[in-house]
Amino acid sequence: MKLVWSPETASKAYIDTVKFCELFHESGVAELISATAAGWNAKLIVETWSQGGVVPTSIGLSIASRHTGGRHVCIVPDERSRTEYAERMGDAGVLPAPEVIVGEPEEVMDGLVGIDFLVVDSKRKDFTRVLRQAKLSSGGAVLVCKNANSRTDSGTFRWRSVLDDGTRRLVRSVFLPVGKGLDIAHVATSGASSSSGRGHDRWIKHVDQRSGEVHVIRK
Repeated sequence: MKLVWSPETASKAYIDTVKFCELFHESGVAELISATAAGWNAKLIVETWSQGGVVPTSIGLSIASRHTGGRHVCIVPDERSRTEYAERMGDAGVLPAPEVIVGEPEEVMDGLVGIDFLVVDSKRKDFTRVLRQAKLSSGGAVLVCKNANSRTDSGTFRWRSVLDDGTRRLVRSVFLPVGKGLDIAHVATSGASSSSGRGHDRWIKHVDQRSGEVHVIRK
């Protein structure tokens, strides 16, 4: 089952996130990410967070998961980050509360299968490894790099370099000058393309009555 866009769900998540995040005076990143996750009906939403980070994006993702009935998981590197994250999200009063997992992202990813929506912070040096290790949904996924203007390899980063590995394929990508930059990619997986791939191609044989030549055409 592939990702299907729902404008109504996206709009609801956007409006709810605006209400929750108006006190943060952010630049619209949380609202946009929330609407995108909800609009694509993401059932497994994953993000990375570390101590000192901001929480509006997490609030937006929690709101999105509420509208989709999905699971929102936040990966933090240590217990101090877990405590700070839990306190700040608790103060925000957003329900449902995210599931927090402590560990290195590339290790935790082994237990998170079928990710529909993934948000990584480009400030982290390991963000490309997280993208490579993510076990995406068979229906495809949306990947978001926030703080894209802050990454150290901004001149060399290419989505295809971390996605096109035979099992995942970049469908489209876009860079948005929102906040400190959002780099977003829509990815198809081998499971997503199997139903419409070559296994269902039809071959038609046509014989030219005048010349007798046989033409085989794939439809």
